Amino acid sequence: MEPITRRVFLERSGRAMLGAAAGLTVLRAWSHSPNDTIGVAIVGLNGQGKTHLRNFSEIEGVRIVALCDVDERVLQQTGAMVEQRTGARPKLYTDLRQLLEDKEVDAVSTATPNHWHALLTIWACQAGKDVYVEKPACWSFEEGEAMVQAARKYNRIVQVGHQLRSDPVTRLAVQRAWAGEIGKVYMARGLCYKPRGPIGVQQDTDPPPWLNWELWQGPATRRPFNPNYVHYNWHWFWNYGNGDIGNQGVHQVDVARWFLNKRYPVKVHSVGGRYGYDDQGETPNTQVATLEYEDGTLLVFEVRGLFTNDEQGAKIGNLVYGALGYMSSGDGYQPRRSPQEALPERENPQRPELGGTGEPNHYRNFIQAMRSRRVSDLHCDVEEGVISAQLVHLANIAYRLGRALRFDPVRKQFVGDREANAMLRRQNQPKGFEIPKRV
Repeated sequence: MEPITRRVFLERSGRAMLGAAAGLTVLRAWSHSPNDTIGVAIVGLNGQGKTHLRNFSEIEGVRIVALCDVDERVLQQTGAMVEQRTGARPKLYTDLRQLLEDKEVDAVSTATPNHWHALLTIWACQAGKDVYVEKPACWSFEEGEAMVQAARKYNRIVQVGHQLRSDPVTRLAVQRAWAGEIGKVYMARGLCYKPRGPIGVQQDTDPPPWLNWELWQGPATRRPFNPNYVHYNWHWFWNYGNGDIGNQGVHQVDVARWFLNKRYPVKVHSVGGRYGYDDQGETPNTQVATLEYEDGTLLVFEVRGLFTNDEQGAKIGNLVYGALGYMSSGDGYQPRRSPQEALPERENPQRPELGGTGEPNHYRNFIQAMRSRRVSDLHCDVEEGVISAQLVHLANIAYRLGRALRFDPVRKQFVGDREANAMLRRQNQPKGFEIPKRV
């Protein structure tokens, strides 16, 4: 292991870290025996963070060595819970930068708000840690590019929390679609019909004493504290979240893109609004996004946050359409073909391999890849997760501008639209929390 000074670390990261101590250690590669214990740190302990904690604590050969949260209440409560269950109290951190100096931490697992995902991943890679990062992989399009650069430059294993990539039913459905069992696929749809009520209106105020508001905001543009942000409704404010298409919906966007076996579209259109109630939220509770690929195939995604019907048994799920029929997650992706196109079932159909280890638990798959040091063992490597998040950002930009947009998949920019291209990145980045354009 090679110690580096704070000055060198700052030069590598291209930022001025606020108040960070010296002495981060960069791990050149995982050098432990496959039987060694892996030390995991969980960052962000509300909601999904507890799911991370439970899953990693159940994996043999993994130990929760540290916890980090800017909410002092949940940090202390979770630390006590881990100590009660395991007999060992993990180290507790409020500041992520201090945690990254901890040599016992081999991997960082994070369920922070969206605006922290990219910078946390980049910093962790630079500090020699592997990363499990929740969806969406990134808050903006360009910061996702920096995440991939960091993972590759520092030879890190980075898994994005698209658990459906490990789900056996979904994996089989993608194999069947790729094998042509419903004919040539021409459209994949994602549905997020999740009931969402109004969040009301609250006034800005001083942050509570148990919350480090500066660190909670991190790389986000500075705003006064508002109780409506903490700890969940930040999803519905553009400064921190990406709406339900980037919350629940990005799972289904990812599966739809997986069915199509595509990356970036050439046309994007999205419409909708926040219907049915008046509140403080900014993102739409009803949204339809259409992304068209160069060969004409379509990825369609729809948010409906008010009471509504399902579609073929699915309210949160996917449908995929081919020339001979379709499949829906609502019935376990059973192929439905028209009577005129009925085909005999084959006993041992040849279906393409999807890669990865095939482990149905997404967290265990991450640990397997950490031990093997093979990115190809991951079910959702950072690049795959980033692309799916970037589709969400393209759709949201089209929605916010109120017009259809053309996109160049090679240059990764909108065609002839400065206003849209400016929205691919955060314009006002706080000092000390800048996300580098290149790592």
